[in-house]
Amino acid sequence: MPIAFAPSGRELVIRKVGTDEKTRKHLQEMGISEGGVITLLSSSGGNVIVIVKEGRLCLDRDLAGKILVA
Repeated sequence: MPIAFAPSGRELVIRKVGTDEKTRKHLQEMGISEGGVITLLSSSGGNVIVIVKEGRLCLDRDLAGKILVA
């Protein structure tokens, strides 16, 4: 499921990052890669705030829809 529809406050495993290579590499540098663990803090209008490692990131709805988690 896309991260925007995941339950808040739970650790989620990233299953797929469906973006172009440049964006995927940038996300990997920030800690978002397949097999990684993130926690969804909030989701509002498709935009999400996640905890990655020890930092927080805000992702817009387009990008959040391309990150699939389980």
